[in-house]
Amino acid sequence: MTKERLQKVLARAGIGSRRACERLIEDGRVTVDGHRAQIGERANPQTQDIRVDGKAIPKPQPKLYLMLHKPRGPITTTHDPRGRTTVMDLVDIPTSETGGRPIRLYPVGRLDADSEGLLLLTNDGRLTHHLTHPSFEHDRVYRVRVLGYPEDKTLDRWREGIVLDGRRSRFDRVEIVSRKGEHTWLRVTLHEGRKHIVRRIVAAMGHPADRLIRVRMGPLKLGDLPAGEWRYLRERELRALQEEVGIQGSVSDRSTAAG
Repeated sequence: MTKERLQKVLARAGIGSRRACERLIEDGRVTVDGHRAQIGERANPQTQDIRVDGKAIPKPQPKLYLMLHKPRGPITTTHDPRGRTTVMDLVDIPTSETGGRPIRLYPVGRLDADSEGLLLLTNDGRLTHHLTHPSFEHDRVYRVRVLGYPEDKTLDRWREGIVLDGRRSRFDRVEIVSRKGEHTWLRVTLHEGRKHIVRRIVAAMGHPADRLIRVRMGPLKLGDLPAGEWRYLRERELRALQEEVGIQGSVSDRSTAAG
């Protein structure tokens, strides 16, 4: 971690807003390595002793990146007041090496309770913003089991777009993978991230989905990770993800699996 403006370092540590932290510096309440800090000063919270009113600020926590194969059932949130199982109950939250504080992870995007597949968990707010903000379009690939046998004209309509809530929504790609019994498995790709959008698109043409599995998100692939299991992102996966969203970052030793 390189040196950053001190008020930014303090704000990230939870001391207050940047403006409030500037006032602390102006009032002489902040020290860096024993000397009184000045407005405009830069510091590295990993290597320097930064204090407010004589009390050391918390050290930054390492950034972590986990891939979870979400099964049916758990809801995609960090806490549920009704006591339902959440995706956070499926992972072992590491403890920070800096002070023993639990590392808080957050799911990137959502998967409905009845949906399955790839879910990214991280404490990297910048990466989360780039992956979830509507202005950034990243493709997602799903395996979807629908009722009935979609005809070619139905596949074309899904590619051309269906008007939902006054907006046209479409699959970038859709293909039939297999048919069994009264169901058809589809593989669909889209960029849009509206709630229930895949289920709504297929249902609009009379083929409701009873299973939905996200198998890819950007460069990340679910692969053979078993349902309910998780692992750290590999370094090459994180690099590819950062490259796709156009940001650079360092890889924590604890953010990757061996190899």
